Amino acid sequence: MTQFKKIKAEDLHFDYKNPRLVEFGFTEQSTDEEIITILWDAMDAREVAMSIVASGYFQNDPLLVAIEQGKKIVIEGNRRLAAIKALLHPGAYEDLLNNIPESSSKITENLKEIPAIIQSREEAWKFLGFKHVNGPAKWGSYAKAKYIADVHRSYKIPLEQIGKQIGDTHKTVQRLFHGLRVIEQAEEERVFDRNDVKKSSFYFSHMYVGLQREGIKSFLNIIDPGEETKNPVPNDRIKELGELCLWLYGSKKDDVEPVVQSQNPNLKELDNVLQKRQALAALRSGESLQTALVLTQPSSSIFENELLSAKRSLVKARGVLTQGYDNSEELLRIAGSIANLAADLYDEMERKRKPKKIKRLTEE
Repeated sequence: MTQFKKIKAEDLHFDYKNPRLVEFGFTEQSTDEEIITILWDAMDAREVAMSIVASGYFQNDPLLVAIEQGKKIVIEGNRRLAAIKALLHPGAYEDLLNNIPESSSKITENLKEIPAIIQSREEAWKFLGFKHVNGPAKWGSYAKAKYIADVHRSYKIPLEQIGKQIGDTHKTVQRLFHGLRVIEQAEEERVFDRNDVKKSSFYFSHMYVGLQREGIKSFLNIIDPGEETKNPVPNDRIKELGELCLWLYGSKKDDVEPVVQSQNPNLKELDNVLQKRQALAALRSGESLQTALVLTQPSSSIFENELLSAKRSLVKARGVLTQGYDNSEELLRIAGSIANLAADLYDEMERKRKPKKIKRLTEE
């Protein structure tokens, strides 16, 4: 059985390589103050602190600590470390962190030394992979993909083996790595920059989920996730890769909004548009996703939807006519043109529904 070891909280450091922190752009130059602020505000370290104040620190839940360059780095338990540091030194962090709970002297004293297991990253990856990729405390899709890529590249472990070790039976490991590699390829080809995304967050799941859809896969002519390669998108589809990234993420520099504002339903809608040449041409010309989407529907469906929409609008206008019409002659003319259009439409529909019989002349 692995033995716990008590380590002074003062000697413990945050792990800037933690995949969840990497999502926020942290690097080796990031300070503890920057990291603890994100852990507190965005990752609910404050709730951990409140739990410690209420129930004490659970001594049977050790941190995982790796010794790197002479420093004790917490590779599992950064939220707990943030809570501990805040409770031990509330005065030092009061300008950075909101609502640090007040702790008793007994609890604070017990936080000065924390149970930990000393283990290298290479030794710990199976446990961390199971827990956060396929287990009970799952990370977001980007953090998962980044962790899988780090294990695969650092320790030369095949993706299939990683999947087996963490109990992945749905090829999730391969698909996550595949999605990350597509993003990396887009950046290497300079058709995308994740620092230029229009929204405040980089939604990796848009790409990861999108690459499982037939329209997007065909648009990029992308290889299957099981066929690991450096460049999953062929060279002749790099332009299309840049287009897809722009539609998924927009551009802050060029002030372009992404067409995928919400993964559900916009990602499915984009996938449908990419499968129809006319709809794709409309999207490329600057039309909205909804406008392009109309072009994916059969003409009969478009006609029916537009006719019903017109009826709903007229019913609504009729309902507010008494209070809403100000005797304007211009509005009266508009109503007249609508009446003429409706009459013409009705006549055309009637002629199409009951075509006149054409008499044929026959030679005697």
